[in-house]
Amino acid sequence: MSYSPLDPPSVVVVFADLQEGIIELATTNELTRLRRAVSALAKLARLFDIPAIVTTAPAEGGKARVTPEIAAALGELPQYMRTTTDAFLHGPTRDAILRTGPSTLLVAGVATEIVVQHSALSGLARGLQVQVVVDACGGLSTRTEDAAFRRLTQAGVVTTSIASIAGQLAGDFAQPKAGQALGILYEMASA
Repeated sequence: MSYSPLDPPSVVVVFADLQEGIIELATTNELTRLRRAVSALAKLARLFDIPAIVTTAPAEGGKARVTPEIAAALGELPQYMRTTTDAFLHGPTRDAILRTGPSTLLVAGVATEIVVQHSALSGLARGLQVQVVVDACGGLSTRTEDAAFRRLTQAGVVTTSIASIAGQLAGDFAQPKAGQALGILYEMASA
């Protein structure tokens, strides 16, 4: 496996099913920690001008209420409501992701075993470098989430963290945004 740090113009972040009624189902990542990680990822996306796609599952009342941490960092984004367990099987979501022209896909969401896993594998099948941001994901059980992570890594998906992403994007501490990126990481870690 070769390594090259994230290049913001070639990255897209997918926030999958981080919405009321689903985010609370995560048992593998304490809800407050999950929300802080999602917030940090959204702030890093804003800082480095990385496009973000918000995809939701059907919700009672017709409109999903996305976790407010995403909008607080990125403003109100269009929501792509899918009826599939894979963001790439829903035409409008797939088109929105691919329209950004990414070579790297960062995936965060709930549930790791469902939308995160299936979307990551589909992105990989489409030739993208895919990274699952583990601290911005939540699974239904430790056992099933571990199985999903094993399947993903065996397929070639990289598991990563907010700390790793912040460090890659910060790069050289002499660059102006490096301190801000580390500040986002420290804010998440100390909260």
